[in-house]
Amino acid sequence: MIVKNLKSRVKIEKYSNRFANEKNYINNKIGDQNNYLLPMPIKIWPFEGKLIFVILSFWCIFGLFILGSASWWVANRQIGDWAFYLKRQIAWYIPGLTIFLFVLNTNIRDLLKISKPIFYTLILLIVSTILVGSNINGSMRWLILGNFKIQPSELIKPFCVLESANLFAHWNLVKNEKKIITLATFGILILLIMIQPNLSTAGLIGIMFWVIALCGGVKISSLIKVATLGAISAYTSVFFNQYQLLRIKSFLDPWSDPEGNGYQLIQSLLAIGSGGFLGKGFGLSMQKLQYLPIQHTDFIFAIYAEEFGLLGSVFLLGFLAIFSYLSLRIAMKSRNNYTKLVATGCATLLIGQSLIHIAVTTGSMPTTGLPLPFVSYGGNSLIGSLFIAALLLRCSLESTGFIGGLRTRKTLN
Repeated sequence: MIVKNLKSRVKIEKYSNRFANEKNYINNKIGDQNNYLLPMPIKIWPFEGKLIFVILSFWCIFGLFILGSASWWVANRQIGDWAFYLKRQIAWYIPGLTIFLFVLNTNIRDLLKISKPIFYTLILLIVSTILVGSNINGSMRWLILGNFKIQPSELIKPFCVLESANLFAHWNLVKNEKKIITLATFGILILLIMIQPNLSTAGLIGIMFWVIALCGGVKISSLIKVATLGAISAYTSVFFNQYQLLRIKSFLDPWSDPEGNGYQLIQSLLAIGSGGFLGKGFGLSMQKLQYLPIQHTDFIFAIYAEEFGLLGSVFLLGFLAIFSYLSLRIAMKSRNNYTKLVATGCATLLIGQSLIHIAVTTGSMPTTGLPLPFVSYGGNSLIGSLFIAALLLRCSLESTGFIGGLRTRKTLN
């Protein structure tokens, strides 16, 4: 019996020493990595993190090719430079990737601390768009600063994720006063975005809040009431905004006004339908020759479907399904509620926005102004999407326990 206990003790000490040596080795590797751009050597990244990083890299590079194909004709016709939109999008990657690397190298704990002042600052900028913003296509979504257009409703999305995680991570421990103030702020934000009007973005952010609240443990009955209130708000917005009502009518029957409100959807459906099974080939779309309006932003999927066909469209949906599955695994492997909810919110925004964009171009939803992440032209959307992707990837890295330790608080103010 004594010999058996001694053997067990030796075995435990052996594995303990081995674990300690491996941990020291990894910590030394992380220390050596400080001279590089990544917080951890890729060799010790979780499997989900590695695959998400590869998928994001492919998504961004492939997105540039699709944007170049969709925009060259209109850019050459209107500006005289076929690569105008492509070059500007590449230029936006400079600040976007800078923010991406900053977020990737910053603890979620620290981002949660600094998110509140930035969140409220962006709310003030959204108010400014309503008061003094530029009216483009019937919406007051942009602030013009010199040669730059700032769209605060796109830039606020990652901070919505952080602030909702701050609230719902320990929902039952949060004081009622803080619950009321924060929830009222979320409601005001959605209302302000609807006033611009930007119903699609307001709906997407509202869905993200709802999903994070569900994962945070809020009662189902309360969530049903909130969903009902959201539906009533959307109906009210459509009732008071004539252009939204016209979009719904054209969605239900675009052929009733084929030269007017139904024109864009009809051209989008023609593009998708003419792609067939294999598509017309990269760069060979006909609808982008100024038949389909804003084809390089809100309807870029239609050009993709025309050039790559049903097979390419199924590939894209499978691509999004894999991304969703990996994001779910990252959330499930998170070591605390904060990173779990941040990962959930990031996945909801990226996948939700992609599916809504596809649904709009295929006539499954009324026309909205949501771009396809990493594909559609737009610097604000690109920066916001890169920020969100970096948050998701950071959650994966922190699941290893080697970086970004987060101490649990017993009480919340």
